[in-house]
Amino acid sequence: MADISLPYNWKARPHQVNFMRAMAIENKKRAVCVWHRRAGKDSASINFTAVEAHRKVATYWHMLPTQRQGRKVIWDAINPFTGQKVIDQAFPPEIRQATNNTDMKIELKSGSIWQVVGSDSFDSLVGSNPFGVVFSEYSIADPRAWDFIRPILMENGGWAIFIYTPRGKNHGWDLYQMAKDNPDWFCELLTIEDTKREDGTPIVSRAQFEEEIKAGMDPLLAQQEFYCSFDAGLFGAYYTEELKRARFGDFPWDPRKPVHTFWDLGLRDATAIWFLQEGNDGWINVIDYMEMANVSLIDWCKMVNEQPYSYGLHVAPHDIKRRDYATATSYLQTAAEHGISFEIAPQLSIREGIDAVKAFLPRCRFNMKNTSRGVDALYNYRREYNEKLKVFLDRPVHDWASHGADAFRIAALTFPENYRSLSAARHRVIPAIRNSSGVTRRQLIRHGRIR
Repeated sequence: MADISLPYNWKARPHQVNFMRAMAIENKKRAVCVWHRRAGKDSASINFTAVEAHRKVATYWHMLPTQRQGRKVIWDAINPFTGQKVIDQAFPPEIRQATNNTDMKIELKSGSIWQVVGSDSFDSLVGSNPFGVVFSEYSIADPRAWDFIRPILMENGGWAIFIYTPRGKNHGWDLYQMAKDNPDWFCELLTIEDTKREDGTPIVSRAQFEEEIKAGMDPLLAQQEFYCSFDAGLFGAYYTEELKRARFGDFPWDPRKPVHTFWDLGLRDATAIWFLQEGNDGWINVIDYMEMANVSLIDWCKMVNEQPYSYGLHVAPHDIKRRDYATATSYLQTAAEHGISFEIAPQLSIREGIDAVKAFLPRCRFNMKNTSRGVDALYNYRREYNEKLKVFLDRPVHDWASHGADAFRIAALTFPENYRSLSAARHRVIPAIRNSSGVTRRQLIRHGRIR
């Protein structure tokens, strides 16, 4: 068998050299590549990974926002210039031990494993120990995937590469802002003005950019895709304009006022909870946000009651009335038995709820210390796009952002404008001041130790 040189039948274009040098020669462990569409982000990352998989025997992942996207964009993708599958160019059959099409996994003769995975199912990867991970299209991926993988790579000394075009000022923006000022990270933003083919011609010319707009492409989307603008917002997002009118900063809770909670119940998925209270001057302060998967309702009740807040209303969607088949008891009753008495939100259409959120958001001030993930979900909540018809559908994408957005829809529909009269009947505000032992006065009252 003839010798195989890696990268195989691939040469870095001029604009890809800095990234390859930083990772392969300078041994950077973290990289952020905010490159315009068609700049070759995936191609450079996959070919770098192919080399690394032979330098160190380990597991490597190429992670797309969903497994379905991973199959389309990477596993089944064909280079239109060569007619060759992307994975066959980076991992030629001669260097493979086995190929698993179902799991989109390649076992290499070197002993390494390379696999295409989705951030939508990162929790199913528990137990794996990847050494290198490429987060492709990170700006629309579930950011919890990085939180899950980060400690693994920290412990084993592995690397992570984030490649994406902007999708508004969400977690992709936050990562870029951090990385560009961090000497331990490689960070680069490349527009069509910065990239060239081997012969020096632009990959996308200014004339082609302008022609796309003349042909009907939204100018903001064109700026986002080709000039890496973070100002356009996520195309198709529901709340981009309304979030511009909300406020974000340090807006902590006021112990003198009740805190109301609004839930999206993940009976088989993640549960999300927003914590709101009336602020001053007509504002509504969004003080906290909690979201986790695989947590029982009983455990949620315990966690919510352990927070230092004095509660007014707890509001859940109508499915709180469903019964647990194991106990034949409704979730509503179970919650009441564990200290959470729910109000039930009206069962309105998603469209009516979205309209309510649009009216509600400009009145809100978000305490970013505790709500950043929930805010990220609101920025990423968007309409589903039909790629065949090239149109947006009148329904939202169901992904990681849905949980926080659905819970906030409950808040917009049911926030108690007349909270003073409601709280007078059901609620007595007790300042949650911790004593010397760290126990709040409210907790002492609950346990009957003071009155």
